[in-house]
Amino acid sequence: MSRKHKGDKEEKRGRKKRLLFPPMRGKVDMIQSGAMYVVPEVDEGLEGDVYVRQRDGANALDGDTVEFVITKVSRKGRGMEGEILRVLERSGKKYVGTAQVHEHAIFVRMDPRRLPMDVYLSKNSNPTVEDGDKVVIRIADWTAGTKNPSGELLEILGRSGDNTTEMHAILAEYGLPNHFTDEVEAAAERISSEITKEEVKRRRDFRGVTTFTIDPADAKDFDDALSIENKGENVWEIGVHIADVTHYVQPRSIVDTEAEERGTSVYLVDRTIPMLPEKLSNELCSLRPDEDKLCFSAVFKIEERNGKIDVKDEWFGRTVIRSVRRFTYEEAQQRIEEGEKGKGDLAEEILILNRLARILRADRFKNGAVSFSREEAKFNLDPEGKPLGVYFKVQKESNELIEEFMLLANRSVAKFCHMHTMVYRVHDVPDAEKLEKFRAFVRRFGYDFKAQKGRAVAKELNELLSEVKGHFEENVISNLAIRSMAKAYYSTKNIGHYGLAFPFYTHFTSPIRRYPDMMVHRLLARYLDKGKSVDAVAYEKLCEHASEREVLAAEAERASTKYKMVEFMSDKLGQEFDGHIAGMSGWGMYIELVDTHIEGMVSLPSLQDDVYQFDENRYEIFGRRRTNVFTLGDAVRIRVKRADLARRQLDFELVKHGDRTFE
Repeated sequence: MSRKHKGDKEEKRGRKKRLLFPPMRGKVDMIQSGAMYVVPEVDEGLEGDVYVRQRDGANALDGDTVEFVITKVSRKGRGMEGEILRVLERSGKKYVGTAQVHEHAIFVRMDPRRLPMDVYLSKNSNPTVEDGDKVVIRIADWTAGTKNPSGELLEILGRSGDNTTEMHAILAEYGLPNHFTDEVEAAAERISSEITKEEVKRRRDFRGVTTFTIDPADAKDFDDALSIENKGENVWEIGVHIADVTHYVQPRSIVDTEAEERGTSVYLVDRTIPMLPEKLSNELCSLRPDEDKLCFSAVFKIEERNGKIDVKDEWFGRTVIRSVRRFTYEEAQQRIEEGEKGKGDLAEEILILNRLARILRADRFKNGAVSFSREEAKFNLDPEGKPLGVYFKVQKESNELIEEFMLLANRSVAKFCHMHTMVYRVHDVPDAEKLEKFRAFVRRFGYDFKAQKGRAVAKELNELLSEVKGHFEENVISNLAIRSMAKAYYSTKNIGHYGLAFPFYTHFTSPIRRYPDMMVHRLLARYLDKGKSVDAVAYEKLCEHASEREVLAAEAERASTKYKMVEFMSDKLGQEFDGHIAGMSGWGMYIELVDTHIEGMVSLPSLQDDVYQFDENRYEIFGRRRTNVFTLGDAVRIRVKRADLARRQLDFELVKHGDRTFE
């Protein structure tokens, strides 16, 4: 069914007009105000979502399957409004909130407000719930004519404000687990750690080759190692060795099924929620030094001449290794920076690998890869998880060394398997409309961006990101550049990876923390053994699930960061800070603080000297009665007004903008 319905008859029902379309099915996507959008089911043939006001929502909630009708179509067919007739199926979605215990009832206020109303819980049925408890609930019923839906208590997480409680609340909010069941833990404990002589004979033995790991200082699982061996003048054999997780985790076992469901490890500010139990992630599959370890490896014979690299040969297969050293990134960086002095153990090997990685990196950008680099905010935490300070993670050559060899392994495995059904990591070309918005955005800062499509976009984007490096607008432009790009995802349908400029790409190098890598390991093993292609439809469903779980994990990570940012600012109410305008909307300006990159909002109604409005086309906020105009990147001074931990929101008051003061 087309979105455009010119000439359709209308009939009046009471005071409303309803287009004469048959009722349709769809799924509700609720927004914070209580209004919602209904996403029609595919077989309804309707293009676009349908807006429904709260009063026309028939007590539907986020994720519910509903029957609805369209009541209004804009003249140009660009927007539709509708009314929900009835709820066909409740979503069963879990909600997290804070309990408010009254004399005869309990009401749960959503944190943050995912629902615009509180949820009723029976006090008699839930006698252990105390005022201020953080709880997980499910909507049980919402009878027509009642103000509040009634809920079912699923779990009491703990006291609101407690760090572990709040982190578990974030996980629950996104439907992510915070622990393994006893059954899964017991199954992992039963996995044998023995490496038999027969198993070693089936593998290529690298225990006599110089092998080491380079990881973050706080890492507990080391899932990749590099080996290096000289094979003649300017020729090296480089091994990329990845923990052989699928040797230990058998398909359809309880541990495998749990890993498939989780899809990925989740990295919150203060903790990691692993995809695999600790017995696997931190013991059997962690490539700890001075221990024999089973790996799946990609081995390359590389010749370097006149600053160029030629990959002469490649080999894939199962191996056994023995790491001689565990480096932190800082230790490896020290050896790189000391250069020809060659101080420290394995300095020569690290310098050779770094030189080769530099060439690989230069070739990648020459071929059109995009150079995204953002300052990543990290927190110094006390033992209770309270943020004491903010710092920024710096990407150095030791990080890039590891990155380049992991990329080499990933793209080589993808290319080797491409004649069969394969799990790819794909990234589409930029969307023309998003690029146009980005172009208009950067013009506000005095930059020009002319490229329209293809690799020219990547080249010009790299030049722009290099040009803004070190300027106050760097973070704003980098973030928007990333948002203007397509999102990478997993699929059996290969379209290449635009951002990396690779025609074939997959994820092979982190099976401890990503289920797609486990899938790739199994597929590679199958095809090395001359096995037939697997069912593409089944694997595409697995890819879709893994992509969805990745998105949820990223959202939870961002939520934990926002929580810590608000917590960090909660004892700074009334204090003033310098910042820049980083974004705008119809309800306010987003201000990014200079020193910490923490973001808060100055609402437009809080500006009392004039009536301000947002011009979306010019991307500026202006006063109606005066000439005062706010534009992106403007320097401002703000005062911290409110730090709302429940909603993870910071409210600022404007103190100064240019020569104007606001008091």
